[in-house]
Amino acid sequence: MTLIKSISGIRGTIGGPAGEGLTPIDIVKFTYAYSQCLKVRKPQPFGERYKVVVGKDARLSGAMVEQLVCGTLIACGIDVVKAGFASTPTTEMAVTFAKADGGIILTASHNPRQWNALKLLNERGEFLTALEGQAILDLAESGDFDFAPVDELGHIEEHDFTDEHLDAVLALEAVDVEAVKNAHFKVVVDSINSVGGVIMPRLLERLGVECISLFGEPTGDFQHNPEPLPQNLVTLSETVVKEHADLGISVDPDVDRLAFICEDGKPFVEEYTLVSVADYLLELEEAKGHTGMTTVSNLSSTRALRDVTEKHGGVYHAAAVGEVNVTTKMHEVGALIGGEGNGGVIYPSIHCGRDAMVGTALFLSNLAHKGMKVTELKATYPQYAIAKNRIDLSDKALIDKILEEMKKVFADENINDIDGVKISFEAERKWVHLRKSNTEPIIRIYSEAPTMEAAEELAQKVIGIAHKIIGE
Repeated sequence: MTLIKSISGIRGTIGGPAGEGLTPIDIVKFTYAYSQCLKVRKPQPFGERYKVVVGKDARLSGAMVEQLVCGTLIACGIDVVKAGFASTPTTEMAVTFAKADGGIILTASHNPRQWNALKLLNERGEFLTALEGQAILDLAESGDFDFAPVDELGHIEEHDFTDEHLDAVLALEAVDVEAVKNAHFKVVVDSINSVGGVIMPRLLERLGVECISLFGEPTGDFQHNPEPLPQNLVTLSETVVKEHADLGISVDPDVDRLAFICEDGKPFVEEYTLVSVADYLLELEEAKGHTGMTTVSNLSSTRALRDVTEKHGGVYHAAAVGEVNVTTKMHEVGALIGGEGNGGVIYPSIHCGRDAMVGTALFLSNLAHKGMKVTELKATYPQYAIAKNRIDLSDKALIDKILEEMKKVFADENINDIDGVKISFEAERKWVHLRKSNTEPIIRIYSEAPTMEAAEELAQKVIGIAHKIIGE
């Protein structure tokens, strides 16, 4: 498997020959490059040392990767705060808790057990900009390494930031702890044998929620495909019904994504995680007389967020796909709430990163205030369906030709080209988004409409036009 490099870090499979996957050599050189770019980005006063937080999910290769990363940072003269088993949002917040200069999260997120990755953070606990990420990629490949002398090596300390993270979540004004406690919720949680099994039960216990844990041991030996999609959550759905629970909660291995299962065992739908939380927060702000609040999601996320935002007198903004692009737009417009349709909730009142703990606490507060079943809550939102398709091409050069011609074909419609081409058909409440893959000759096609049939029909129409453009 080829190593995948992006502005937010590197990821790949563990094991195999050099040049394939994420090897110890890759881990050392990218950690080194990060440490050097850290010093350029934020020069320290003379005599002060740099400090980096390192947190990991529970995957099988975590201990090995952690030792390599921490050892390299020490060799570069940087002090390390080992957060141990820590969710991605916990590690992000730990950077500010520890007054560190950056952070590295060891997680491959929703990827299977053989994967791992280094995700790189700045001093705010947020992902690096495109320019900063590219500088790290360039330096890592240069082979120009210069480590610290023995008297200037870094040091390691260990600290568990889980409770500090939960304290901050429960202190949020919008999290109504008493209302949730009084609702006496019963919840089933699928933690997919990772750090969700460490933090989610502690959160729910402090909220007074009865928690039934599935796959809660953080062994890293994932019991099913770790991406929180309906086809991977069969056991969770069955357990919710069997236990007569109020809802099911699924998180991915690093606990930044969040999906719910309704009390009838059917998906709440991952896209609606952000929609429900945003609706709740906008409603609270509207009750205070605050209007014009802003929300942000990426171009491939459901239109329902825009609908609920405008219902409350707010303004919706779209960003390019990718968490760093969403958070950049959120900073730009001063967003109340934002995120991605993959179950990623970003609430700047606590920090600018996807956080399943924040999403869970806000969702349960909303549910307690409404006094509804989860199925009833879902029915209050605009209903849409998203279809996902792709076009496989023989040559990557054909991608740009297709995208440019699509803009001409649909010139009379609403077009956004900040990330591929998104065509919105406002009168019919549907859209289609074409994005090119960075690694393969593929165009990914996401389409949304009030029904799945209409979404698929739109996708097939666009696919047909694409084939005509290239003469197939």
